[in-house]
Amino acid sequence: QVQLIESGGGLVQAGGSLRLSCAASGRTASEYAMGWFRQAPVKEREFVAAISWRVGSTLYANSVKGRFTISRDVAKNTVYLQKNSLQPEDTAVYYCAADQRWGRVAPYEYHYWGQGTQVTVSS
Repeated sequence: QVQLIESGGGLVQAGGSLRLSCAASGRTASEYAMGWFRQAPVKEREFVAAISWRVGSTLYANSVKGRFTISRDVAKNTVYLQKNSLQPEDTAVYYCAADQRWGRVAPYEYHYWGQGTQVTVSS
């Protein structure tokens, strides 16, 4: 079992920055790949970024490349999503997820999920 708790969401103006955190507990974090997803109103949940605990490999959705950065702090069992140059279309609930397989981008492929944190970008 893995428990995930997101934090860091909030309201930010367009062009601003925000950093989300995902604290993981339970089974050894190094066994998992961690992903960030987001879901806007009336839209499907979509992949944002992923990172492997063991070696730090990263994967990004094209829509966030160059603006978002995923990172991890192994000692703190925490994954971060630094978001820069935020736009109104980035408004969504952001979810942290974990799975034992690396490279997955579909929500159904992730086994563990956090409760989500709301990010609202005003224009």
